[in-house]
Amino acid sequence: MLRLGKREFDPHEPVIMAIVNRTPDSFYDQGATFHDEPALARVQQAVSEGAAIIDIGGVKAGPGEEVTAEEEARRTVGFVAEVRRRFPDVIISVDTWRHEVGEAVCEAGADLLNDAWGGVDPRLAEVAARYGVGLVCTHAGESEPRTRPHRIAYDDVMADILRVTVGLAERAVSLGVPRESVLIDPGHDFGKNTRHSLEATRRLGEMVATGWPVLVSLSNKDFVGETLDKPVKERVVGTLATTAVSAWLGAQVYRVHEVAETRQVLDMVASIAGHRPPAVARRGLA
Repeated sequence: MLRLGKREFDPHEPVIMAIVNRTPDSFYDQGATFHDEPALARVQQAVSEGAAIIDIGGVKAGPGEEVTAEEEARRTVGFVAEVRRRFPDVIISVDTWRHEVGEAVCEAGADLLNDAWGGVDPRLAEVAARYGVGLVCTHAGESEPRTRPHRIAYDDVMADILRVTVGLAERAVSLGVPRESVLIDPGHDFGKNTRHSLEATRRLGEMVATGWPVLVSLSNKDFVGETLDKPVKERVVGTLATTAVSAWLGAQVYRVHEVAETRQVLDMVASIAGHRPPAVARRGLA
């Protein structure tokens, strides 16, 4: 049973995490939700389309202008508080690797800390434990935050993913993070080339077999773009195909830009797998 905020999710219940970037230079939306009102409208739309989690980020993942912890907090803390006020039941996640920011957003009402950089700041897990919130434990190939991989190599990429993510998850629980609120993430594109990310997807069942809920962040990423030779704005079909494969292999949480489309994919896969009845079943019965 996955427990985040006020919600509990059965093991076969897919969960959508909608991305809301509070950055002026995000790779996908180029700052469309940097200001409060567009960002709040995005939250409203995502919730209405079926997102259970809103993931708020204050720093672009890729290289760019330096963003201090103070500036990251300025972009996220007040917004977390306002989302909590307007949407009391939504699960609020914050994408940060810094313990100072984690502390501030937990005070403002966050339910989950999404550490996309693989525990580079070990104190972030301590913050999650102190506030009793969830934690995403990600494989980033020991990359420094906001850097791109360069000629990175693994003897066995999935073995490394399992070693790192399970180790981070077990450490988090030993510190006091609720076990039912810890997720592991293979970290597509983070510390990986395209072949590594494809292999991580293909072998996702090995992560699911650990018993930890698996989160995947696939949406419009470079490995999709390189696989299909498509620019950022033409990666939705490839993303949804990867989402369907990940769902079939047992991933549970999906960090996405396109909520409505992802919801249909996840519902269809769940129905094929026998975990969800069809919404309507009239054909051949009249």
